[in-house]
Formats: sequence, structure tokens, C-alpha cells
Amino acid sequence: MSSKSLGVLYGVLGVVLFSSKAVMVKLAYRYNVDTLDLLLFRMLFSLPSYVFILFLIRKKSAKTEIGAKDYAWLVVFGFVGYYLASYFDFLGLNYIKAGLERIILFVYPTIVVFLSWLIFRQKITRVQFIAILVTYVGVLITFWDELDVSGNAVLLGGFLVLLSAITYASYLVGSGWLIPKFGVLRFTCYAMIVSTICIVIHYLVSGHWGFMDYPWPVYAYGLAMAIFATLIPSFLVSAAIERLGASNFSILGSLGPISTILLAFVFLDEKLTYWQLVGMLVVIFGVTYLSIQGKKRAKG
Repeated sequence: MSSKSLGVLYGVLGVVLFSSKAVMVKLAYRYNVDTLDLLLFRMLFSLPSYVFILFLIRKKSAKTEIGAKDYAWLVVFGFVGYYLASYFDFLGLNYIKAGLERIILFVYPTIVVFLSWLIFRQKITRVQFIAILVTYVGVLITFWDELDVSGNAVLLGGFLVLLSAITYASYLVGSGWLIPKFGVLRFTCYAMIVSTICIVIHYLVSGHWGFMDYPWPVYAYGLAMAIFATLIPSFLVSAAIERLGASNFSILGSLGPISTILLAFVFLDEKLTYWQLVGMLVVIFGVTYLSIQGKKRAKG
């Protein structure tokens, strides 16, 4: 199997497993678990695995020379990509459905375009502009229908999840050039350890210290998130980005909303209205159009 084919396989598996996180969070919230507690469980349960992997590869040299500046950027992207993005996402899921959360998160490829223009001054092409316009129209269609049912709480939840998409897009833009330097395993382990330290500090400052008082299913969901929605997909996504690049990887994200909606239908009994289904299809079309046209331009 070629490197690109492996990248696609890793990307698909990573996207689907990451998509299961929202469903597990909603299931855990049925036990009135605090957002910060649940995020702490997710990261602490996965931490030993990342430390152990670092221990196993400790003698393996990096692909290129790594300086203090590279480590500083790694800390920044660990903070932004796995701490802030996760925290905003978990907070947002208090107010909106898992399916709607994934649709809003799915706009991150268009945010990557904005950030590339803002940071690297890459021109926004006509194709990108059309894709961005179509994508946000789709989000608006989906979001507007949900507002009729739930009111202002959805505004807050949607805004928090949008912040998660922005921080995750920032991580993708920045990590693309760091992953080849550190290697997939080392970079992912370091980034997740940084994120865990950030969450622990956050908990020490504002946690309510009731993390031992929950029923056992809360800890089971935390462990499942740590393994199946954090540990395994974090390596799969990093490996996919290394082989495909951040831009090409983004096309695989179209599976995210679909897999989350299917899982939410099965485990949470969530149902989409007609307009939400239309909005979802518009969003997926917009991002897929952006990705496919981008690949054609690259080949041309």
C-alpha cells in the first residue's frame, strides 16, 4: 500500500474515532458530570500511554535538528490544539446536540484558508471564496432551524464549538511543519502531555474537587474517550497529516458529521430535521468542493 493510501486509511479511521467523542460526552453528561472533570478524566486516562510511548522511542533520533524555538511552538500548539479546542468543544456540548456540534466543527477547513491568508498572506482564490460562502450558508441553515427549537442556549453552544473549530484549525496550520521535525509519535505525545498539564493547572485553579463522587459509567466513558476518541485517533490524524498534508487531510473530514450523526442517532436518539439535513449536505458540499478544487490546482 502506498504512502498516500495509508494516509487516507489513517485519516478516515482517525476522523471516525474522533467523531465518537461527542456522543460519549453527551452520554456522560446524563450523569451531571462537570465539564472540566470529564475533560480531566479523558486526558489523565490517556496520559500514561503517551508517556510510555515516549519512553519506548527515547533512543530514536529526530529526523532533523530540533531547537528551543521548535519546542516553544510545540507547547503553543499543544495548548491551542488539544487543550483549548477540547475545552471549548466540551463546554459547547452542554448546550447543543452532538450532530449539530460536528456540523459546526466541520467548518475548520475554511478557517484554515482564512488563517493561511492572515498569517502567510496566501491569496484567497475564487474557488475558496465560493466554498467558504457555501459552507457558512449551510451552517446558517442548520443553526437557524435549531434556534427555533432551543433558543439562545444554542447560540452560546454554537459559539463555543466555533471557537473550538478556530483553535483546531490553528493547530492544523501550525503543526504541519513541526510534525516532520519531531516525527509523528514524538510530536503527538509531547502535544498531548502539554495539553494534559494545561488541564491539570486549570483544574487546580478552578476545579471543584468532586471528581471521585461520580457513578462508574462516568469513569468508563472517560476511559473510552481516552483510548478510542483520543489516544488512537491522535496518532492516526498526525500520521495522515504527515503523508497527505493538512489541506488534503481536510477532505476526509466530510466523514466527521456523517459518522457523528449516525452514532448520535443510534446511541442518543438524536434526529435531524429536514432543514438540518439540508444544511449538513450544503456544508459537506462546500468543504468537499474546496478540497477537491485545491487538489486539482496543486496537480495543475
